[in-house]
Amino acid sequence: MNRNFIALLTAMALFASCGGEKKTAEQEAVQPVMENETVEPVVYENEYIVKVGDVAPDFTLQMTDGTTFTLSEQRGKVVMLQFTAGWCGICREEMPHIERDIWLPNKDNKDFVLVGIDREETLEDILPFIEAVGTTYPIAMDTNADVFAKYALRNSGITRNVLIGRDGNIVMLTRKFKNEEFTALVEKINAMLAK
Repeated sequence: MNRNFIALLTAMALFASCGGEKKTAEQEAVQPVMENETVEPVVYENEYIVKVGDVAPDFTLQMTDGTTFTLSEQRGKVVMLQFTAGWCGICREEMPHIERDIWLPNKDNKDFVLVGIDREETLEDILPFIEAVGTTYPIAMDTNADVFAKYALRNSGITRNVLIGRDGNIVMLTRKFKNEEFTALVEKINAMLAK
């Protein structure tokens, strides 16, 4: 065989064994996930695994009235998700403020959606909780906290609010109930609905 032909075959074999193309540093940093290996999410402020600017993870949940709610069907609207539970004292403190300052002024606005997402409780737990707190905004049931776990570490605390823009991207994230942060949330919603 011709020496050049052998050199060409050798070069082709070496090139093929390297994957055929040069990888960027980012591609080389990505490691394949083994079958039984779990990937730890990147954790941001307040144990969120999403951040402002991210597309809000989609989900479908059953509402307390038996209907279903799918987040992606709300594109074009300003959406506020409030993660709550009857066993959460801070939630019980915050919910009347959400009712008075966010829900009642905007409930008839076709461009606004507010959904409370009750974490890890049954309908039998949720209905007395809602009645005791005195809220009228819609509540969805996240019985296993699977939707919650798309937004924050599964075992992290609530109350949490996620404000989503008309494009489906997260605009604001809150944690606990702090007057200054809550006021900023109300102002942000009002500004977004004014556009």
